[in-house]
Amino acid sequence: MSADTTQKDLENLRIDRSQRTSTEVRTPLWSRRYILIGTGVVVLLVLLKLISSVVSGNAVEVETARASSETNTVLSASGYIVAHHKINVNSKVTGRVASISVEKGDQVKQGQILVRLEDQEFRAQAQQARGTVEIAVGRLHELQNGSRPEEIQQADHNLAEARATMVNAKISLDRTKDLVSQGVMSRQALDDATAKYDSSQQRVNSLEQNYSLSKIGPRSEQIEQARGSLRQAQGQLAYALSQLEATLIRAPVSGTILERTAEKGELITAQFASAAEGGPRGSVVALADLNDLQVELDISQDDFARLGAKQKGIVAVDAFPDRKYEGVIAEISPEANRQKATVQVKVQILNPDTYLRPEMNASVKFLPKDGEVHTSGVFVPTSAVRDREGKKFVFLVDGSKAVRKDITVIGPRSGGYAVEGVKENDQVVTTAPAAIKDGDSIKLKAQK
Repeated sequence: MSADTTQKDLENLRIDRSQRTSTEVRTPLWSRRYILIGTGVVVLLVLLKLISSVVSGNAVEVETARASSETNTVLSASGYIVAHHKINVNSKVTGRVASISVEKGDQVKQGQILVRLEDQEFRAQAQQARGTVEIAVGRLHELQNGSRPEEIQQADHNLAEARATMVNAKISLDRTKDLVSQGVMSRQALDDATAKYDSSQQRVNSLEQNYSLSKIGPRSEQIEQARGSLRQAQGQLAYALSQLEATLIRAPVSGTILERTAEKGELITAQFASAAEGGPRGSVVALADLNDLQVELDISQDDFARLGAKQKGIVAVDAFPDRKYEGVIAEISPEANRQKATVQVKVQILNPDTYLRPEMNASVKFLPKDGEVHTSGVFVPTSAVRDREGKKFVFLVDGSKAVRKDITVIGPRSGGYAVEGVKENDQVVTTAPAAIKDGDSIKLKAQK
């Protein structure tokens, strides 16, 4: 290859920078503006985040509570919700569980079958008792109907035959007597003929009595005895059927299953249950009517005089503090508890709903004996009320700030005050630094 050709090829491989500059595509002006605006927004958000973190870092940590309406109550007491009637369903017979058709929480109707026990031997006993009844019925009918005409006729024929035999025996006896007197026959022959005649005579007498009885029929005492045997057999049948029916354990009332204590294959006893593993059970389920609930309270003897029969109250539960229920005293124990110095009182809940459960914590505020409800301010805890320069006030939560609210104290209450100037369900600050002031930033203390 010549030197000129090599030089020419090298020139062709050289990059022409002037040509690239002329053909390069430049970024449009509008696109660069959007990029600058986006960058500014990001910077602004970062600054706001930094400012918020600084502010929250200076926020005061507080605890709060809800203000509640205050009524003209004469006494407040706490206790537990109980079912008015809780029933442990037992078995009347001892047997093994064949099936159980309910679970805890199920609603059941009165008479509904809850558990079935194995019933083979109970069915056999009922069948045996039914056969005994049939035998007793047949015997009574036999006596009541008396002898059949065919039986009377047969007795008559037997009597006629016996009489004929007796006549023949009498003739034979007379003939034997003559022959013995003539010395033709022995004395033994006379004795045999006499015995045969006497036997025939006794048979005739017996058949005459049988014939008369067959015409008269059985005695009334025999009929009464047969009736007694029938009643006895019927009683045994009724008992056997009741035992068979008892293998179907039914709900005694409509209600809700609270507890299920037996499983398929376990032995249920009608006598003595066992606490041992695998031992016989004494009950199968526990149920109650959850529309019939009460609050069980222990009232101090010092406060007992404030209450009376049928006194009304307002019931609340800890689980749902915003829900209120009407109540009335349904039962007051006739004796006090010496150890606790209390008297047990049960308050009937008049308007229960599905929120209520037995064994829930509950409180009752008893109204005056006239039963009228009068709102008298709002209740706030003692720790929420503050005093500066003789003025009473509380701090309310307004978003992330504490707002001062002047109040008027109506009077002390257990654990707090009845006040005016605060509305029901307002969130009041209960625990905060002493230096907290109106408008301070706050944050709620984390729950442990």
